[in-house]
Amino acid sequence: MGSGIERYRVNGYELVCLVRGSGVPVVLVHGSLCDYRYWQSQLVALSAAYRVFVPSLRHYYPEQWNGEGGGFSTRQHVDDLLALLDLLPGPVHLVGHSRGGNLCLRVALAAPEKLRTLTLADPGGDFSADVFRAAAIDPPVSPVERNRFREQALSMIRQGCIGEGLELFVDTVSGAGVWKRSSRQFREMASDNAMTLVGQVADHPAPLQEASLANLHLPVLLIGGAASPEPFPRIVRALQSVLVDARTSIIAGASHGMNVVRPASFNRAVLEFVDQY
Repeated sequence: MGSGIERYRVNGYELVCLVRGSGVPVVLVHGSLCDYRYWQSQLVALSAAYRVFVPSLRHYYPEQWNGEGGGFSTRQHVDDLLALLDLLPGPVHLVGHSRGGNLCLRVALAAPEKLRTLTLADPGGDFSADVFRAAAIDPPVSPVERNRFREQALSMIRQGCIGEGLELFVDTVSGAGVWKRSSRQFREMASDNAMTLVGQVADHPAPLQEASLANLHLPVLLIGGAASPEPFPRIVRALQSVLVDARTSIIAGASHGMNVVRPASFNRAVLEFVDQY
């Protein structure tokens, strides 16, 4: 099959997906400030052997959300992804990056039968302290502490300092100087999705617990960037220890956006994993 934009009605919302290729479905889920455009470097490689579905989550581009009203939450995004999977010929290979990785992990916990495999690239989000203690790792700073930079970035954006607010957010998440080194396309995408920080700041999902994670019986690939800042390396190490069937691949010469900076290495890691199942 060819490629193009398809729309799926899920939970009363029109979810826009970029679709390409044929075969077993691979679903790619973006993280904060991103949308289906984030995965451009994966489309050709993965769609050569699979039917790739790349949704933009609720309230992200191409929707022009102003931050008002409801519908932006971890729970809603997880429910939308579950509804999308019901419309696809599953089970699927599910791949998530950053916040999207946390969403995908929650999807897997809610409905493991819908998945063949789970790939988590620098998964973010909230994890209970017992996840880290079980792996003999000191927990990172609390969700409340981590949310402060999001609040500051959003305040700057609301005051009209959009570039400065996005720079603060991206550099805190990915490392100092990453915003200035980013491509024009990435900065445009982040700007298009700037107001989704309204929903993210207001979102306070229950942290994932060690007991739930330890009962997940799915093949999991954890991908980290060799230069990714905390808390991502700590989360990857903890999940490697807690999950029953997990393996880790670290992408050399890359930070948090490893699939963009080192797409060949990232694509190879994903394909070598999913091809086994």
